[in-house]
Amino acid sequence: MTVKAIQSVSVGQNGIGAFILQCKRLDFHYCDWAGSSRGMNSFLQHNLPLFASLHPSIEIYVSPRPHKHPVIRGYFMNGTQHTICVRNLAKEQVLKKAEILRDMSGDKARKIKGGRAVTSFNESTRGIWSPFHGAKAPSFQG
Repeated sequence: MTVKAIQSVSVGQNGIGAFILQCKRLDFHYCDWAGSSRGMNSFLQHNLPLFASLHPSIEIYVSPRPHKHPVIRGYFMNGTQHTICVRNLAKEQVLKKAEILRDMSGDKARKIKGGRAVTSFNESTRGIWSPFHGAKAPSFQG
C-alpha cells in the first residue's frame, strides 16, 4: 500500500477559524509645543512601543502636527477612517482611545433593527398586557 501526500492545503477564509482585526493602521498626530499634547507625548514615549509589539498586524505611524490638538486616526479594512481627539488626556486615557480604535470594525453606527433596543429573558413585573384587563366593558340593558 502506497502512502500519498495531500495534494492541497486548507485554504484560509477571511474571519473563519481566525480572528482578524479590522483596524489596519493607526496614525498618532501630536504637537511638541502645545500643552494639550502632554499626555500624547508621554504615551508615545512610554506606552506605544509595547502597544505596537502586542499588535504587529497594525501599522503604526507617528507624525507631528504643529499648533494642533493631538488626534489618533484609524484606517480600517473596509476603507473607512475614524478620528478621535485626545487633547488634555493622560497617557492611560490615550491608550484606552487607541484600544477603542483597535477594536472597532470601521462600520458606521446604526440603529438596532427589531423594534426594541433591549430584550430580556425575564418576564415583566406587571405581567403581559391583554385588552381584557382593566375596566369592565359597559353593559347594555334594554
